[in-house]
Amino acid sequence: MKSAVETLNPTRVRLTVEVPFEELKDSLDAAYKKINQQVTVKGFRKGKIPARVIDQRFGRGAVLEEAVNDALPKFYTEAVNEAELNVLGQPEVDITELKDNETLNFTAEVDIRPAIEIPDYSGIEVEVDAVEVSDEDVEKAVEELRERFASTSPVERAAEDGDVVTIDLEAKVDGEVLEDGVASGVSYTIGSGELLEGIDDAVKGLEAGGEATFTSELKGGSAAGKESEVTVKVTQVAARELPELDDDFAQLASEFDTLDEVKADSRKRLENMKQYDQATQAQERVLEKLLELVEVPVPEKLLADEIETRKHNLVNHQLGQMGLDLAKYLEIQGKTEEEFDAETKEQAEKGIKTQFVLDELVNKEKLNVNQEELTEHLMRRAQSSGMSPDQFAQAVVEGGQVPMLVGEVARGKALAVVVEAATVKDTNGEVVDLDDEDETAETVEATESADAAEEKAEA
Repeated sequence: MKSAVETLNPTRVRLTVEVPFEELKDSLDAAYKKINQQVTVKGFRKGKIPARVIDQRFGRGAVLEEAVNDALPKFYTEAVNEAELNVLGQPEVDITELKDNETLNFTAEVDIRPAIEIPDYSGIEVEVDAVEVSDEDVEKAVEELRERFASTSPVERAAEDGDVVTIDLEAKVDGEVLEDGVASGVSYTIGSGELLEGIDDAVKGLEAGGEATFTSELKGGSAAGKESEVTVKVTQVAARELPELDDDFAQLASEFDTLDEVKADSRKRLENMKQYDQATQAQERVLEKLLELVEVPVPEKLLADEIETRKHNLVNHQLGQMGLDLAKYLEIQGKTEEEFDAETKEQAEKGIKTQFVLDELVNKEKLNVNQEELTEHLMRRAQSSGMSPDQFAQAVVEGGQVPMLVGEVARGKALAVVVEAATVKDTNGEVVDLDDEDETAETVEATESADAAEEKAEA
């Protein structure tokens, strides 16, 4: 077999392959054997029909077609390996010449990963938010904890903001009560915004036994997105009572003995959260700067496939679970379809470029992934997916996605290398030390495009 490579553009090549006919012998034998098992010829036992009889009865062309279909993947793979190509997706194959007992010639056009030159990235500088926790932030955190330990007691008065009301609901569309539009004994905190728009104004001022009717757009169910006439009846009004902020509360709501200790712990937790956010922000901004330094051509078909995958996941998974279609989603977002398409294309293109660049960095820096790193990553992914680690691991293995996870970890390590080399300062002008970067380093866009596993086992 002889092969040659023609570069069509930075992301696509054409392979020209010439195969001497004798190299088709194994595939021809397999073709005769397969046809033997599929056909019946009078006077011959099944599977024992001579090749010349098959040629006479069914045509040599049918045998050649079967043999070529069997052989093409092998010869294509050999040509790819010989040329050391990093191919993407399936090739477009064209048989240019097939002469019985002489030769088989074909071409294969296929996308390839572009050659990327990684420049010196040590000069990257970015600015991130400073880690600052105010007394007001601490007080808010403690107040939220206090809210979680609030108690309620029934009152005989009209409902007010902050009260917890027990209500019955009935929703009608076009005068008809919906099958899934009736609910009883629903507990609702006035002002929480957790139910229908307009319900707060409807129930405020009502005592137990009172009812009101209002119009609202349904958020879910069989009539999601439609205007509905909703009747709400209050069966109980209960006032929320907050515990006193003192040492007794500290012992009730935490493992600490004093309120001061609770506040100190809240401050530390907030600082840790802001440090994590700061590290993530550093990754994102360093990645942006890195992409600006590198010229990355993107294969058209790969981009089109990625755009389609992102749209499919949004429409059929995320929006489908919320009972929305794309048109309603765009209306809520205040976007046109053209704006949505442009944003999706931009995000998909960025994701592909990120993966290409970080994969090249993995090779350049000779980064490897050990079992411990892979296990830690699997645990994080399992937690975010709502599955147990064992369930997630089984799904990954059965889906053949272990290489995808290894790639995600490797790209995270590559990004961490760049962040470590960059200069990161906060808004106060102080240099930020990101010693724990390896714990939080996850590729922002790479995981998506090499991840449309949340979602295509990307890449």
